[in-house]
Amino acid sequence: MSTVSSLGNLDNRQPGERDLGAVLSSNEIRALIESNEPLFAGYSDLDAQVQANGFDLTLAEVRRFDGAGTIAIDNADRVLPELEAIEPDDRGFLTLPPGGYHITYAETVSLPKDLMALGRPRSSLTRSGVAIHTAVWDAGYSGRSTSLMVVYNPQGFRVQLGARVAQLVFIQLSTPDEVGYQGVYQGENVR
Repeated sequence: MSTVSSLGNLDNRQPGERDLGAVLSSNEIRALIESNEPLFAGYSDLDAQVQANGFDLTLAEVRRFDGAGTIAIDNADRVLPELEAIEPDDRGFLTLPPGGYHITYAETVSLPKDLMALGRPRSSLTRSGVAIHTAVWDAGYSGRSTSLMVVYNPQGFRVQLGARVAQLVFIQLSTPDEVGYQGVYQGENVR
């Protein structure tokens, strides 16, 4: 296993080699984006979106919940709530009162079978009284993912479509998953 020196240089690392269980750096993320099987498609500004330890996802769509959902022991009994699109103003801004919203990201992510991701809200959102809640992005998942955005600020929140709202952080698995993600959301929202 390689080590990181105080200057950030990696010792004993072969080209293309990643530490197992390590969080990917911006250099590793860029290399995966520029590879034959790109980590992302549909991004708007690579320089702005690649961060030191992750990749910023941008907002493509916001919908309000218009019904109840059901989760059961058997997935056949799962019922997702109806959603209603929220239209932006002429500059692409949405004015959101307090509450929960279903959001869709602009980017398509394609995780290899040896890489998973965790999503976190950008700090400017939390400073505005807004949180994003996500599930784990499993190894092998591909699609334009969705998350729950909750406006906790009692005064509401304004957000522009295309704004960077969440950051994915990538973690190397100890061994590649043999099958990869096979769930119902595989390939979701891909245009």
